Amino acid sequence: MSSNNLFPTLFSPLQVGGVTLKNRIFSSGHDTVMVHDGHVTDQLVEYHRARAAGGTGLIIMQVAGIHETARYTYHVLMATDDSCIEGYQRVAEAVHEHGCALFGQVFHPGREIIESQDGSLPVAYSASAVPNERFRIMPRPMSKSMIDEVVAGYAAGARRLQRAGLDGVEIVASHGYLPAQFLNPEVNLRTDEYGGDLDNRMRFLREIITAVRAAVGPGFAVGVRVSGIEHATPEDEPVEIVEICRKLDGDGLLDFLNVTEGTSATRGGSLHITPPMSHEAAYAAPGAAKIKAAVSIPVLVAGRINQPQEAEIVVAKGQADACAMTRALICDPDMPAKAQAEHPDDIRACIGCNQACIGHFQAGYPISCIQRPETGREREFGTLVLTPKPKDVMVVGGGPGGMKAAAIAAQRGNRVTLYEAAGRVGGQVLLAERLPGRSEFGGAATNLSSELDRYGVTVKTHTKVDAALIEQERPDHVIIATGATPYRPHLELDGDMPVLEAWDVIGSNGANAPKGEIVVVDWRGDWTGLGVAEMLAREGRKVTLCVNGYAAGEQLQQYTRISMLRAAAEAKVRVVPNARLFGADDDTVYLANTLTDEPIILDGIDGLVLALGHQQNDALLADVESTGVPFTGVGDCLAPRTVEEAVLEGLRAAFAI
Repeated sequence: MSSNNLFPTLFSPLQVGGVTLKNRIFSSGHDTVMVHDGHVTDQLVEYHRARAAGGTGLIIMQVAGIHETARYTYHVLMATDDSCIEGYQRVAEAVHEHGCALFGQVFHPGREIIESQDGSLPVAYSASAVPNERFRIMPRPMSKSMIDEVVAGYAAGARRLQRAGLDGVEIVASHGYLPAQFLNPEVNLRTDEYGGDLDNRMRFLREIITAVRAAVGPGFAVGVRVSGIEHATPEDEPVEIVEICRKLDGDGLLDFLNVTEGTSATRGGSLHITPPMSHEAAYAAPGAAKIKAAVSIPVLVAGRINQPQEAEIVVAKGQADACAMTRALICDPDMPAKAQAEHPDDIRACIGCNQACIGHFQAGYPISCIQRPETGREREFGTLVLTPKPKDVMVVGGGPGGMKAAAIAAQRGNRVTLYEAAGRVGGQVLLAERLPGRSEFGGAATNLSSELDRYGVTVKTHTKVDAALIEQERPDHVIIATGATPYRPHLELDGDMPVLEAWDVIGSNGANAPKGEIVVVDWRGDWTGLGVAEMLAREGRKVTLCVNGYAAGEQLQQYTRISMLRAAAEAKVRVVPNARLFGADDDTVYLANTLTDEPIILDGIDGLVLALGHQQNDALLADVESTGVPFTGVGDCLAPRTVEEAVLEGLRAAFAI
């Protein structure tokens, strides 16, 4: 066992086939969008190097397509010919240098095709011609000859990963991808030897496992990833998957099982692929425990395990043998080393926002983190260079952008003072955390505030900065992060209806909003309008959310949007899309359809809440020029956007000093 007093089980070794993992923390397979033309890039090598250097015991690389029909995105890794080997070798060398094991995933999506390669949709293949709900794909049933070809592709791909120096391979049979489509009796309607009873439906996966093991031989770790429960329907039960895993274990060809939850095929099931903050920590562990009780090989688990304390409990209770902490490692690649050194308070905790990790992937950009924009940009920001000439740096504004700038500037050796006009740092994060299901978002402020303390930043609250104060202090550089305030366009308001800003409603926890029927008007389509509507509805108001777009929350990452839309529907929030506000009188709100200009008139309304975006607080940007002090603006004071842009610009500003 480990000598670590806080996490004795988490930092004990684990034997997986012929591979010894130094601890029970691993990074599960996840697409990074750091691939070019199907191959590993320098960016991907450095991304994985950083996590290996931070102390994780195992990295499972993202999926690699094993057949030309497996190209489910334009940026998928491919293992269909030997040209992939050199890139995998580079990753293996980078992570092995730090004592980290490396597995790769072999993959076919079946009908789960996310996007085209060139704008034209390909033919998708599956067990049967059963469409999926999420991507609206009608697949073509696979012939026996194609099944044989794909099985051979899994084996050849695994062999290439072995030749590249990896330590193991994981066959992806989770999340409704091709092997899972054969296992699922609702999707597999075949009448040949691959359909019908459980053993027939397992035949395809068993053939894959047999071919892979024959290709790589003993010693090379071979495992399968499964969804313990797909959450495709309310009636889902994990009974059959436990029996499937028991049978696979009995075949004697596998070294591990990796258990997760969810399916790509439905919207409700898909959010379990990267569960947002509305899900409980380690919620998939009980499902993994059922499988672990039925098998003899190690069981790994993934499902919102973001803190080492959570992982220690899962492993110590025997629910699983190792924990995927993928987003935790995206947010803080040094998390394992900090935990092993018994400094858990120094860990930058993931808040499950999904904005820059899976959100970037789904938008086609390399993944990152709103709290740690260095992630995915390791080649640019991976090495923090101390400044040869420390400077006096004034940071104006204690929101996320200002805090990030101050922390990095101080970490580089500068003398930094941060000024905040309010009594507490945090900016808009302090509003976001007050909404239903969003309390964890406050961790973004808590984490950055801790970094200010750690790196010796002087923080002065209740201090408004103007040109005179800058003249008085004469810093060497000023970083301005003064944020934004709610924007209110010209509206025709005639009467006594209360008209409130969403920020004020959130700040009062809804107490300042009148009782009765409330209209929330949302221009931006982010967490603000949707969140305040749910807040008021849960406090007993009848709420209509009017959005200037085709759907509420359309700017949110889709799993977060799904979660918030579900919560709003449960709270009985009515949504009116494509609505532009014109005004209000005593008890009527006047809007127009943005597509047709037809009037939308809502009568009997007791209050109007505005979530109409923000306008920049940029006055100091103009005033500071008169002082002659060098300055940089970051975040919303330049243009109102999100926490992600503010923190990234804070990082860049601090690096440039």
